[in-house]
Amino acid sequence: MWKRKELKDKAKKVVHKNYWTAIVVCFLIALFTGEFGTSIVGVWQTEDTMDPNYVVNKIEERVEEIPEDKIDTFFTQRNVKEALDETQIKVWEAMDANLNSATKSQKYIFKIVDAITSFHLEQTKLGILLVVGAILSFAFTVLVADPLIVGGKNYFLKARQGNNPKVSVMGEVFRKEHWLNVAMIMFLRNIYNALWYLTIIGGFIKTYEYRMIPYILAENPTIKRKEAFRLSKQMMKGNKWKTFILDLSFFGWNFLSVLTFGLLSILYVNPYNAATMAELYVELKNEKTK
Repeated sequence: MWKRKELKDKAKKVVHKNYWTAIVVCFLIALFTGEFGTSIVGVWQTEDTMDPNYVVNKIEERVEEIPEDKIDTFFTQRNVKEALDETQIKVWEAMDANLNSATKSQKYIFKIVDAITSFHLEQTKLGILLVVGAILSFAFTVLVADPLIVGGKNYFLKARQGNNPKVSVMGEVFRKEHWLNVAMIMFLRNIYNALWYLTIIGGFIKTYEYRMIPYILAENPTIKRKEAFRLSKQMMKGNKWKTFILDLSFFGWNFLSVLTFGLLSILYVNPYNAATMAELYVELKNEKTK
């Protein structure tokens, strides 16, 4: 069975040997995909992704512009929430948090919701702009961001082999024979995750069950969808909780990163985390093939 310390020790060696290219790879992934949370504010983490309700908030700031017959509708959700008791509010917030977590990198989902809200409040022009934004975000997510995440996994899998890979290996996933298959499987993974998060606990479980799909695609970008999901499920069977604890073991590093305004994440934590997860994938694959 794998041990956290062994994985991390191996990861440190990989990062040390490939330090600058690993930083660049993680920087690009953070910039264009939001994979590493808010360690860097890039094209993925603009105001609307930080706060899914930003459009509603903006409208609320200009409430005098809302037709009188729409104001009651606008504040319905807030009034309902205020009427809940403490336990019900916790359940409400848990559902909100889980759904937002599941969709944090899908800006187009937030834009669709905000567009519907805008149309309902007769903010037609704003609604149209948000629909266009949602379409562009959707295309960027599926065709660029998700494949780029797989490209990052490909880099770290090669780096652990001692090949001193270049940043350009991330682009291998965009080859004509690989691109659409990788994009489609990653898209379905995100959709399934989002739907499972509607059940609260199901989303947490499925997030870890699907955890190895990007690595599987990195090694075999032409794999069939069912096979990719089956392999990931097989690898994570009995390993979900241990992987969760592995994630928690980076809490101290992430806290220190906050104190440095994300600089520590860029210069060390993100590559360290990514290299560790690549080591985990290899260990799980080896265990399941014994």
